[in-house]
Amino acid sequence: MTADVRPSAPIACTLKSGDFRQRLAWMAALNRDALRTRLRDGRRLELTYAPDAVDRVSEMVRREQQCCAFLSFTLHREADAIRLVIEAPEAAADSLDAVFEPFEAPVAAAGGCGCGPAARHDAAH
Repeated sequence: MTADVRPSAPIACTLKSGDFRQRLAWMAALNRDALRTRLRDGRRLELTYAPDAVDRVSEMVRREQQCCAFLSFTLHREADAIRLVIEAPEAAADSLDAVFEPFEAPVAAAGGCGCGPAARHDAAH
């Protein structure tokens, strides 16, 4: 499963504040339960999950494609793991820590990520 970055997509999460907090908690639970490894290389984040989490990881990708259309997601199903590659566009380079934080955090991020409704980023930043 691959989703391409839409070049005109704003560098922002479109979720409302309450929905954003719920999403962070849901992703943190997934990571606590199934995240095995994480590897970040520049604008690329690779996450490896337990194979029994395939439905939850697929659901996360589906949800994130709707609210963070500026990111691309590639899901690889392997015999012993689910590998998810998330890539951010060059325009998000200054905000990568905040953009990737919800995907990496084993627990809900205390301050949220910088791509949430309270802190919008545009291509000029």
